[in-house]
Amino acid sequence: MIAALTLLLVFQLAGEVIARALALPVPGPVIGMALLFLALLLRGGPGEDLRQTSGQLLQHLSLLFVPAGTGIVIYGDRIAAEWLPLVVALFLSTFLALAVTALVLKALIGKRPRMPAGDDR
Repeated sequence: MIAALTLLLVFQLAGEVIARALALPVPGPVIGMALLFLALLLRGGPGEDLRQTSGQLLQHLSLLFVPAGTGIVIYGDRIAAEWLPLVVALFLSTFLALAVTALVLKALIGKRPRMPAGDDR
């Protein structure tokens, strides 16, 4: 478990270093996750230790929302004062995410090979 956690943290650190060294607007953990994904593709998937450790982390994912909840309580006055821009940003970002997902799905469905008539796989 320690080795798997170390591996995850090393990829996060590598992402942080790349993001800061190149002054990228992408968060370091996102870059680290992409690097981990590429490494797992090249390796042929995660090992059993990494699989178990990731599963245990995902079981306790709700704990990671505690800081966000605390921030809402601490900055409640500011959120109340700036509710309109927050609501607009939430709706626009949700709509944009749905629209991009729909366009990507439409593009991918259009590139799917056609099945011969009568083939109901």
